[in-house]
Amino acid sequence: MSTSDGAGWPGLTNPEHSHWYIERFRAMAAAGQDLAGEARLVDAMVERGARILDAGCGPGRVGGELHARGHRVVGVDVDPILIEAARQDHPGPRWLVSDLAALDLDAMGEGEPFDAAVLAGNVMPFLVRGTESEALRRVGAAVSADGFVVVGYQVGRLPLELFDAAVADAGLRVEHRFATWQLGAWHDDADFAVSVLRHA
Repeated sequence: MSTSDGAGWPGLTNPEHSHWYIERFRAMAAAGQDLAGEARLVDAMVERGARILDAGCGPGRVGGELHARGHRVVGVDVDPILIEAARQDHPGPRWLVSDLAALDLDAMGEGEPFDAAVLAGNVMPFLVRGTESEALRRVGAAVSADGFVVVGYQVGRLPLELFDAAVADAGLRVEHRFATWQLGAWHDDADFAVSVLRHA
């Protein structure tokens, strides 16, 4: 993962950033804020008991909610501090440490295809710049032939043209695009994009 300038997820060089990130979402959850929007969308798109990859899972907010809704979840993140928080706060899913651009699920005992994958919480801008295609290729390869990958991020952090080029390079295609996780209609000046990807 990287910062929006492409330099790398800050928690890998500054662990305090990771701890701040964890506590920020714990505080939001304790305050009763709605943190389940991404999970609700994915839940509506799959059958009951689906196998779902939470790619760039962070401290497990999305994957934990999907598990609570009855799905079989595997979460992956490059930051071991975030993964440890996911294991503490959201027991049930399997949480793994890996860079998405080097993801080898077979080697981690997770070779069974997934019905869907989700990249939420600005995962794309937090990939090291230049690795977007490889990360999407590896995530896409983990999804079954009729499955999907859904990606949401702030377009100001990564130009949509770069994202769409990476999607094509990864052998995927954009099937749908929305401006919010609540399926707000896409428009060219939207500052957020939720894209549903399928195998090309």
